[in-house]
Amino acid sequence: MILGIGSDITDVRRIAKVIERHGDRFLDRVFTLHERARAEKRRNRIETYAKRFAAKEACAKALGTGLRAGVWWRDMGVVNEPSGRPGMELTGGAKRRLQAITPAGYEVRIDLTITDEGSTAHAFVIISAIAVAGR
Repeated sequence: MILGIGSDITDVRRIAKVIERHGDRFLDRVFTLHERARAEKRRNRIETYAKRFAAKEACAKALGTGLRAGVWWRDMGVVNEPSGRPGMELTGGAKRRLQAITPAGYEVRIDLTITDEGSTAHAFVIISAIAVAGR
């Protein structure tokens, strides 16, 4: 069953301007250490940050809270499986919210797709609950 759906489109140029203006203050507030390390290794680092920003916005929407009710930027981190498939790792308030919306006897799956084209970054998140076998 689907628990939440969220999408976001972010202007890459806007993220570039914010990083230029606020630098580490912005990056530390919004991105996990893992996300920062990954982005800083990339040739297209601004696009990488913009895609992750869009993913966080989409995830907050899928949680049904947006960035409030104890859900903060760094509570949602984009992680990649060894295959490269992106996913979300939730901690803090985002994890608590996820636990609150997950029915008993179900496990959660978070599907994420992210992309960028020109000056925009796009993200789409689906949070699903899957019945645990044997319950």
